[in-house]
Amino acid sequence: MDTKIIGGKIAQARKAKGMSQARLAQQLFISPQAVGKWERGESMPDITTFSRLGEMLGVDLNYFSESESIAANEPVESPVQQPIKETGNFSRSSERQVPINLNAIDLQKSDFAGVILHKGKFKVSALRGANFAGADLTGSSFETLDAREANFDGANLTDCIFSITNLNDASFHKSILVRTSLNMSGQGARFTDATLTDVNLSKADLQKAIFENCIFNGVDFNHCDLQAISFDGQTFTGVRFNKCTMKNVSFRGATLRNVSFTVPFSLTNKAHLAMQTICFDGATMDKLTYAALKGLRVIDLSKVTVI
Repeated sequence: MDTKIIGGKIAQARKAKGMSQARLAQQLFISPQAVGKWERGESMPDITTFSRLGEMLGVDLNYFSESESIAANEPVESPVQQPIKETGNFSRSSERQVPINLNAIDLQKSDFAGVILHKGKFKVSALRGANFAGADLTGSSFETLDAREANFDGANLTDCIFSITNLNDASFHKSILVRTSLNMSGQGARFTDATLTDVNLSKADLQKAIFENCIFNGVDFNHCDLQAISFDGQTFTGVRFNKCTMKNVSFRGATLRNVSFTVPFSLTNKAHLAMQTICFDGATMDKLTYAALKGLRVIDLSKVTVI
């Protein structure tokens, strides 16, 4: 492919749209300098970016074929008659993953469904109602932002960090949560049919959150507000509840193995009364978990099965 010919065509289509290099770069989440290099023939987009370019500029991929003519006033060399749809030259470039910075941008209700974004950065961004369904967000960070009502259904959130993030009413149906760190407000958030592995929830406000048919492996709840949460029928292995607010929490029919409960502060009358409201009716637990809970002397374990 002749990079100068392709660059001329990008410039022609951009100008026909009345779009500046800076505006095009913003829509593609790249730098204006990168667009300038394309148009000067110093570099070329990968095949994935070509598809997005076509959408932004209102042309199809055939437009970028060297066999397609462009305006006479565009400086180009002789065409080589090799359409861009032959993507072999782009295979290595299209597989490359690079960090993408999406800081301080209004992305409300944006569609990121199915995207691959490794080590992406969202900081002080507006993500309310954004759709990340099925996206691979491995290693990405979400910091100090509003992501209310965001959709993470089926998303890969391995090694992701949510710091000071508003996830009220967000959805995590069948999400992949491995080594995910969640320091957030999650009132009304929905975790359904999800497996949480080595997840850390720290100072998370989870009032009115919904957990259904979830599996918890090696999860830490640290200083979380879990009031009135139902964990009924779910499985907990190697889980720690450390100084969490657990008034009226229910573990009916749950299975608990190697689960630790650390009471907030000391057993004052208020804390004593709050612990009494936790329900384990019909739960199954190993001997160590049972012994530790029994040692607190405030929880009714009369309807628990010990294995």
